[in-house]
Amino acid sequence: MPEITDAEAGQVDLALAAYLEEGEWYVQELAPGAADSVETIARELRRYPGETGALALVSVDEDFLLVVRSTGGQVRVLLSDASAATDWPLARSAVDHLGLHVEDDDEEVPAGDLAIVADMGMPAADLGALLDDLDLYPDEILSELAARLGFGDRFDELAGLAE
Repeated sequence: MPEITDAEAGQVDLALAAYLEEGEWYVQELAPGAADSVETIARELRRYPGETGALALVSVDEDFLLVVRSTGGQVRVLLSDASAATDWPLARSAVDHLGLHVEDDDEEVPAGDLAIVADMGMPAADLGALLDDLDLYPDEILSELAARLGFGDRFDELAGLAE
């Protein structure tokens, strides 16, 4: 599995974990180094006690986003742009986890589980439409996702998007 370099780690715009416990959302920054790969993100998420698992919301260099959900032993992944795997080790770890092969000339399309949070209140079609909105940056898409799930204010605060 490719390792993220220090330079690439500096390109991670945000890496947050969110989990629901007793009806309340908890959101915090992922530990430094936890966003190296899907595997390290999943390992970090297993530390959180969420009733429906824990989510990682990651934005990289205003280029792509990654959502990872760990529930028990199951790890689900959504990558906003599979073609990012040709340039970014974190994106490459996502397509490797998904068992996909990406070429340099592939189109910018999402890869993974669009229904990753459907049971939490955001249907796959809505998430797909959000990812298709070319006017939004990855952190703005994640902000909208967080708002739909019920922790938008806290997400925006930690992401530096709060006004």
